[in-house]
Amino acid sequence: MATIPIPTRQLFIDGEWKAPILSNRIPIINPSTQQVIGDIPAATKEDVDAAVAAAKRALNRNKGNDWSSASGAHRARYLRAIAAKVIERKDQLAKLESLDCGKPLDEAAWDMDDVAGCFEFYADLAEKLDSKQKAPVSLPMETFKSYVLKEPIGVVGLITPWNYPLLMATWKVAPALAAGCAAILKPSELASVTCLELADICKEVGLPPGVLNILTGLGPDAGAPLASHPDIDKIAFTGSSATGSKVMTAAAQLVKPVSLELGGKSPIIVFEDVDLDKAAEWTLFGCFWTNGQICSATSRLIVHESIATKFLDTLVKWAKNIKISDPFEEGCRLGPVVSEGQYEKILKFISNAKSEGATILTGGSRPEHLKKGFFIEPTIITDVTTSMQIWKEEVFGPVLCVKTFSTEEEALDLAHDTIYGLGAALISNDLERCDRVSKAFKAGIVWINCSQPCFSQAPWGGTKRSGFGRELGEWGLDNYLSVKQVTQYISDEPWGWYQSPSKL
Repeated sequence: MATIPIPTRQLFIDGEWKAPILSNRIPIINPSTQQVIGDIPAATKEDVDAAVAAAKRALNRNKGNDWSSASGAHRARYLRAIAAKVIERKDQLAKLESLDCGKPLDEAAWDMDDVAGCFEFYADLAEKLDSKQKAPVSLPMETFKSYVLKEPIGVVGLITPWNYPLLMATWKVAPALAAGCAAILKPSELASVTCLELADICKEVGLPPGVLNILTGLGPDAGAPLASHPDIDKIAFTGSSATGSKVMTAAAQLVKPVSLELGGKSPIIVFEDVDLDKAAEWTLFGCFWTNGQICSATSRLIVHESIATKFLDTLVKWAKNIKISDPFEEGCRLGPVVSEGQYEKILKFISNAKSEGATILTGGSRPEHLKKGFFIEPTIITDVTTSMQIWKEEVFGPVLCVKTFSTEEEALDLAHDTIYGLGAALISNDLERCDRVSKAFKAGIVWINCSQPCFSQAPWGGTKRSGFGRELGEWGLDNYLSVKQVTQYISDEPWGWYQSPSKL
């Protein structure tokens, strides 16, 4: 098994590496071996203040001409340079990602392609922004003309999760920079390594100082002061619903806008007219990809009763065939979960399901051949009732729960039996049914005959307690733009509302 050293980095503030003011560091634990393999700097409020001040300076430098009010084409050049460096370093970045968060190396490599693609996509949108400025607004009065300016919202705080450490950071960083904002990125303390390498890339491509500042550290120490900072104009957060609520509460004190991408307990409905093997593979991918740690995981399988027995047999055969190993091993398809805390939490969900009367159809424990590491077998749970914890709560691990249905209406009732609304999938060969069910789903993202594919061009986000706002596509750029109406009186005639004193 190849391994690579973890670079020792500091915080990235104002274009420079800076040691945290309190000099604390947090150990990095490889989830496959449970060994400490390095450490990251731990930022606190003092460092947040320095980073916010640097971002403010970056916005105003040279009256904004260096960044915020420069052309979109000028900013696009930096985004493309970052994308090129990510591809150049893809091999190293993928290995670091895999070591840090435990995802299979093949998935980490795929992530890096997506990171570069996302920077390229927002470079394109930044260039198009220039021609969209001063978009005319048609008015009912000829004496006025009006147009719209789109301007960067200002200094933004970006708080991102550990399941796709560099990719989820990029979903926020790329559009924020494309829009002309200056940003402070706070990645998760459980997986920050690749985000610190992004800082190194920014340094290498000469990104103007302060445009992107990267602070690693604990949520309460570094995330909380960001969410409540008076000089931050917006917070974008991806993570748990509980933390999202805290971020929103802190931002509310200053009427600071937020966009939130939170948890989910997404359904996948499998109808009776499907190819069992194809449907089985998508069902597994929808819940076991990224080691099951996906906010949009379709972790509730709702299968037609007439095929349930056959389909579950097929699912179990496919699940037992998934290669669980160290993420660096050739062909690995399931690595360890990210941390001991997550490992214990997932096993507790499984034991609770058992004690509530559910059946563990397959999996449910650590694989026998792996003595170390936070590994959990792909787990499928049946005999589930809608009052069980496993049906209601997000597990964030390789655990699928199953219920059967007889009518389409019943399937939709089960699908909607959740406080969340991020994703929803259905598998069926009846195109009219696909259309009907897609319209009926209460979710921000619907997948037909698949689960989880995600493209930079298409909007991403949820409803209900999965959050609000949309990332990616043009919607992702709009998140970081403020709309300004400009209206001009163009008549030579006086306005004539008040009587003119000169005529008295």
